[in-house]
Amino acid sequence: MGASETGRRSGLSSREADARLRRDGPNLLPSRPPVALWRRVAGQLRDPLIIVLLVAAALTAITGDWADMAVIMLVIVVNTGVGVTQEVRADRAITALTELTAPVARVVRDGAQRQIPAADVVTGDLLVLAEGDIVPADARVEEAAALLVDESALTGESVPVDKEPGEQVSAGTVVARGRGRAEVTATGSASAAGRIAALMAKGSGLTPLQHRLMAVGRLLAGVTVFLCVVVGALGLMRGQPVELMVVTAISLVVAAVPESLPAVVTLSLALGARRMAGRQALVRRLHAVETLGSVTVLATDKTGTLTEGRMVVRHLWTPTAEATLTGTGYDPAGRFEGDPPAAFADLLTAAALCNDARLLKDEDGRWQALGDPTEAALLAAAAKAGLDRADLHARHDRLAERPFDSACKRMSTLHARPGGGGVTVICKGAPEALLRPPVLTGDPESHLRAAEQAERYARAGYRVLAVARADLATAPREVPEEGLDLLGLVAIVDPPRQAAAGAVADCRRAGIRPVLITGDHPGTARAIATELGIIGPGDPVADCRDLPVPDGVAVYARATPEQKLDLIEGMRAGGDVVAMTGDGVNDGPALRRADIGVAMGRRGTEVARQAADLVLADDDLDTVVAAAEEGRRVYANIRRFLVYGLSGGAAEIAVMLLGPLFGLALPLLPAQILWINLLTHGLPGVALGGEPADPAAMNRPPRPPDQSILRAGLWQRVVRLAVVLTAVTLGVAVWALHTGRPWQSMAFFALGATQLGVALGSRARPGSTANLMLPLAVAGALVLQLAGLYVPLLRELLGTEPLAAGDLVVVAVLSLLGYAAARLDRILHREPVPPARPARNAAE
Repeated sequence: MGASETGRRSGLSSREADARLRRDGPNLLPSRPPVALWRRVAGQLRDPLIIVLLVAAALTAITGDWADMAVIMLVIVVNTGVGVTQEVRADRAITALTELTAPVARVVRDGAQRQIPAADVVTGDLLVLAEGDIVPADARVEEAAALLVDESALTGESVPVDKEPGEQVSAGTVVARGRGRAEVTATGSASAAGRIAALMAKGSGLTPLQHRLMAVGRLLAGVTVFLCVVVGALGLMRGQPVELMVVTAISLVVAAVPESLPAVVTLSLALGARRMAGRQALVRRLHAVETLGSVTVLATDKTGTLTEGRMVVRHLWTPTAEATLTGTGYDPAGRFEGDPPAAFADLLTAAALCNDARLLKDEDGRWQALGDPTEAALLAAAAKAGLDRADLHARHDRLAERPFDSACKRMSTLHARPGGGGVTVICKGAPEALLRPPVLTGDPESHLRAAEQAERYARAGYRVLAVARADLATAPREVPEEGLDLLGLVAIVDPPRQAAAGAVADCRRAGIRPVLITGDHPGTARAIATELGIIGPGDPVADCRDLPVPDGVAVYARATPEQKLDLIEGMRAGGDVVAMTGDGVNDGPALRRADIGVAMGRRGTEVARQAADLVLADDDLDTVVAAAEEGRRVYANIRRFLVYGLSGGAAEIAVMLLGPLFGLALPLLPAQILWINLLTHGLPGVALGGEPADPAAMNRPPRPPDQSILRAGLWQRVVRLAVVLTAVTLGVAVWALHTGRPWQSMAFFALGATQLGVALGSRARPGSTANLMLPLAVAGALVLQLAGLYVPLLRELLGTEPLAAGDLVVVAVLSLLGYAAARLDRILHREPVPPARPARNAAE
């Protein structure tokens, strides 16, 4: 034996291991330096809408309006606090990768096996691996005895992979069966988990709503300041005092800016998050609530997301019988459709005996697999036929075995027959490894039919096993693998979730294009995608091993984490708003990079949950569709508030601009403008964020991602309502001026009351009991508006006069025009249905 071989068997010396640990550092993923709190706060305050509010707060301080300034500052503080909190939670995604690494590892050092912290593993260490172990670092297999590794968390491959000497195992994967030794080749950031951590450092950027609100903030800032400068200049030209016009212009700036907008957004998102929680969707980032309503592409992983993540025997075939098995997961409950269970007793008995797996119930009473999931599926199928594993093994004692060999692609066991009447050899494996001489003996025609049936199963996306048996009079020295009799075929699949097909159909009806991105085999991906309706029978499937990867197809197979990330970025660059669902470590980078990441809560890894914006507590993809409906409701309510708030602000500016043309020197005093603004943009505006969803919201396509929030008829509606508000206010004021009434006080009450009428007319479902907060808020604001006319302290503060009962009734009746205008506008000018977004095809 050579010196190098001896060194590998004895492992590193303690001295060498310590030296490498000092040189390379611990086997931990690198953590990013923490972002200072002040930097996070500064980042939130750079939002243009928040900048406008800061300016408004400063201007209200100049005018001495401390109450309005306090309200504006409260809005800023709350929104900044919420944003900073969500940032901190999202940054935990990188740290969560440490959950995947083993806390301890078994290594050989100084020629002896010892257990050390996983952080102390270094390159060159000789790992000792056994069933159930989490691999602590990337390593090259040196010795293997039926070593089977579950790599689904990293690759998406639903079937565990057999590992032979010379092959690689990756950090974070799990030994499903067997044992082995492996030499560490990469630790920490150089490992597979470390490379994924580097990919996850890329953030998702601003959400569509944040982009739209930034544009609104910039537009409002420019237009408002310009118009208020015009008002101030015209007043000075008419000989008004400089101080009065400066204060008036400042007051208009404050009034025209809908400072309740951030509060409405936050409240709408928070209410949406609470509703989603009731639907088993846990929101980790508030803006994700609205983003779901903008989604044009739902990119989803396969294993554990569209499928159950558990192998199930679906079909049994023998030369004389055939059946389909029902049931889900590893639960032994199910029935045989086709021939009865007795026709498959020999096949299932053999499959249960040539088997090293176990089925156990967890704390919640669900059946779980211990060992190879494929073998666990065979045990569940045997149990459905009334066969008990423990009883079979007790009556058929195992005498010898040949572990699964990736070269031979089969496993064989030798069992004593009950009563001491000889022995039985059982062999199971890939059809191409069994369905040929000299392994099989007997009728060649039945073997040919079996091969054709196995090919049909494989094309349909099943994993196929052939099972054979031979009875011998005496026990041989080695387990023979020739001269066997074919028992039959077993077709195994990771089946689609029961609700997945419905979720895909709901997505299509809502104009959301489903896309499957998986690390699994193209045939398996095609079968699942076809069954769920993601593609048609003849549609293309992209194999990501074939470069370059085509764009525009609906199914991508054999995708690495880096390729998943590239695909997501490509879709976003093409103008799509992408939601990505997944549960594995390999999904983490794409979940973080997508516009919204959705993770499975039960099966999902901690990495996926922490990288995601939304976690599905019930692992039900249909919950994503329900959450998308909630997102559309939130966006509709934000638009509803903008119509209300901007039309009121525009009317206030128009009244101040046009009033002098009708003989109204200064239609409203600065304090009156701020009072109206405080009442109308306060509780009534915020209450609009609680309006229910439109029942038809999910029967039309999502809005175009590049569409401004002011488009789709919104700004035209603002103008129409502003015209009505302005006409009512100026009409009342001019009539009062020419009849000797307190025209300014009447204009003050008319403008406020008519705006409140618009708020009531903006309800999604007028007359219903949904969102009773809005009528209560309007009633409270109306009482305070009246208080501004009749409470002496407020009259002195606002410069108003009490109105006679007849005058009050006239103004109140005319203010109903605000409600009528809002309702009539919604009927005559319905929001246009967004055009369906065409799907790109592979040729484009």
